[in-house]
Amino acid sequence: MDYIANFLAPATRLLGFPEDALPLTLMRLVSSSAATGLQLDIYANHGPDSFIGRFVSVMMSSTETVFYTFSVYFLHIGISKTRYVLSGALFANFVSIAASLIITMLIFGT
Repeated sequence: MDYIANFLAPATRLLGFPEDALPLTLMRLVSSSAATGLQLDIYANHGPDSFIGRFVSVMMSSTETVFYTFSVYFLHIGISKTRYVLSGALFANFVSIAASLIITMLIFGT
């Protein structure tokens, strides 16, 4: 995950995305409990009232663990024709992350 975060860091810097939130954003797609652990680390390092603390709070409440939900709900009940579900869920997650960043910037500043 560090390799992916380091690869994406220059692009996220240009967008004003907090670098410390990138591993949390990637982990949120897979595991809610692991993402919560990373969120608590961000709180411990930066504080819950910091910009990044507020951003990850908004982001965690507006995104979903796409791959976990996808595997549990679809594979458990035997749905095999999912066509656009994964791409739609990833797109919705991306929009939620972008909206969380914009909302946090507008309300709390950078």
